[in-house]
Amino acid sequence: MEVYVDDMLVKSKEGDHLKELKRAFEIMRAYEMKLNPCKCTFRVRGGKFLGYMVSEKGIEANPEKI
Repeated sequence: MEVYVDDMLVKSKEGDHLKELKRAFEIMRAYEMKLNPCKCTFRVRGGKFLGYMVSEKGIEANPEKI
C-alpha cells in the first residue's frame, strides 16, 4: 500500500490482490479512515498516481508531462 496525504494505492501480485485489499480495508477501519467511493477505482492494472504512470512494469514518468 502506498499512501500520500489523501491518495492511496494498493498494489499486489495478481493472486494476492483480494487479500491485500482486505488488509488495507482492515487498517483503514482500525484508524477510522474513510474512502470517497466516487474517487475509488478497482481492478485496474495501471494508471496515473501522483503524476506518474504506475503499472505492473513499475513506475514511469507520465508522457503527458514530458
